[in-house]
Amino acid sequence: MKASEAIIKCLIEEKVNTVFGYPGGAIVSVYEALRKSKIHHVLVRHEQGAAHSASGYARVSGKTGVCITTSGPGATNLITGIASAYMDSIPLVVITGQVRSDMIGRDMFQEADITGATESFTKHSYLVKEANELPRIMKEAFYIAATGRPGPVLIDVPSDIQDARIDFVYPEWVDIRGYKPTLKGHIGQIKKAAKAIAESERPLIVAGGGVTLSHAEPELLSFVEKTGIPAAHTLMGKGALPSGNAHYVGMIGTHGFPEANAALSKSDLLIFIGARIADRTWGGASEKLLENTRIIHIDVDPAEIGKNVGTQIPVVGDAKQILLDLNEKVESKNTAGWISEIQSFKKSGTRKETQAVNPKYAIKLLSDMLSDEAILVADVGQNQLWAARNFEDRMGRKFLTSGGLGTMGYALPAAAGAKLAAPERQVVAVVGDGGFQMSMSELGTISANKMGIVILLFNNGRLGMVRELQDQVYKATSGVDLDKNPDFIKLCEAYGMKGMRVSRDAELEAAFQKALRSKGPFVVECMVDAHESTL
Repeated sequence: MKASEAIIKCLIEEKVNTVFGYPGGAIVSVYEALRKSKIHHVLVRHEQGAAHSASGYARVSGKTGVCITTSGPGATNLITGIASAYMDSIPLVVITGQVRSDMIGRDMFQEADITGATESFTKHSYLVKEANELPRIMKEAFYIAATGRPGPVLIDVPSDIQDARIDFVYPEWVDIRGYKPTLKGHIGQIKKAAKAIAESERPLIVAGGGVTLSHAEPELLSFVEKTGIPAAHTLMGKGALPSGNAHYVGMIGTHGFPEANAALSKSDLLIFIGARIADRTWGGASEKLLENTRIIHIDVDPAEIGKNVGTQIPVVGDAKQILLDLNEKVESKNTAGWISEIQSFKKSGTRKETQAVNPKYAIKLLSDMLSDEAILVADVGQNQLWAARNFEDRMGRKFLTSGGLGTMGYALPAAAGAKLAAPERQVVAVVGDGGFQMSMSELGTISANKMGIVILLFNNGRLGMVRELQDQVYKATSGVDLDKNPDFIKLCEAYGMKGMRVSRDAELEAAFQKALRSKGPFVVECMVDAHESTL
């Protein structure tokens, strides 16, 4: 068969049934083979949307997401989506077309060194030089993307390689020298962790995105309830523990809850599970705060342990497996006084009445109306933090966002991918008017595929997060006014979508009811005060 046909055969062998892409001259041979297959191809409206959609699909389905584009600008338009997936450890296989192999390096039409351009934010990449190597490369790519710490793998295939004929044999296993991810934690380190937990008086669990990536939510819940230790989470760890749990203390970090950050600073033992402990998570806390604090850091990637914060007890391995082992060795602790102390730092918020929609109230109200299986996809900006702080976590729900790279324009295409992965579940995309306009072309993808997604659009006529930061630091703003915003409802109607504009809190419930009853996509545009803050 042709190597291009072998690529599609490999996808079928990996049980891929949905891919996201945008064709072009350097990838047409693959698209011809794709046309003849039963794999569902989703035509996005911009290549960056292919990567974000594949990411949303991967995070909901638990499978590796796949996207396909052509060479040159088709490949370079993927870069932000690839980097976003890399920062958040999302498994992707990215297939790009390339100019003929004998023409590489001659600045041919639509030529770009995509393997070189993405070297620092792919888990691995391949420039295919021998057609016969493609089955092995595809097998390795899926294995690398999904094992250890997940991430994107790129395969760049020159057009002449795609047309070459090969004898297809798909490898049964993968054996890559030097790549042996550690999944089971060292029993000695687990025992040390259990001993430190037993000795601590003010322990705190901090769950990161690694908990949800390894599907370790049940094991974390068992760990919390068995020990009685209070639990916080990072932005990417949102959803790791139900927010109604008695031991839940909320999100830590620069935009976290006061009680969670207070617990972080007063704890004598921090148990980080699947968290990178980056600057936004740590909230700028100084090393001085850690003089009397021991740290247990559990992570599948040994490079992350001790990278940002000193660690006394490192445990390398998969969060799910380590929690299973740890649960056998820990015992119940009397943490009632410690939890009571943490709760004393809680600030009781009062609902702010404005002449516009209160976005925090809007998220809380919608959260109450959604099912226990709902998926909320937040964009980046103020809307992300309104959603993260006010969407209730329940077992079965999912919260998706771009945490590491903080990519505006993520929500619409990622929500499309999430909906295709779970068409029976409610999917809500929360986005600001800035991020919406970065990917509003994906309204075409959503409409064409008849996706019943609710789009909650907060319109404050500003780049709200930057405006808030400028106000805090400089007491002045610059370059943040979104002058001449379009009429978003008319724009959505042009794509065949229904929608409503809401200007008061009293109008929200009826709008949400209508949106949730709608068979197709529905947009609720909320007019928000330009000076509304994230807190």
